[in-house]
Amino acid sequence: MKAVLIIRQRLNYTDGAILDIKVWEVPAPVPPSGHRFKYSLFYGRAGERIVGYDNERGKGDHRHLGPDELPYRFVDLDTLLDDFGHDVKRARGEA
Repeated sequence: MKAVLIIRQRLNYTDGAILDIKVWEVPAPVPPSGHRFKYSLFYGRAGERIVGYDNERGKGDHRHLGPDELPYRFVDLDTLLDDFGHDVKRARGEA
């Protein structure tokens, strides 16, 4: 099985901010993650990440809030998207 893109969403806000969500199902976990999803969730502006969630090889599941990189405990895709959405709303002053 090759990686299969299962979620792709992009939103350009009127204030210039960008929300970009990509999730793939992969044949084997991306070490050290223990699940079969590779994801890149971004909210920010050109050249500026305000909120980001990803699981790159060697680092595993983590999130970025401004300049801070923090571990993230992956539960399932719904929780991942909810957590990301909550952080984006907070960053936009909507929560």
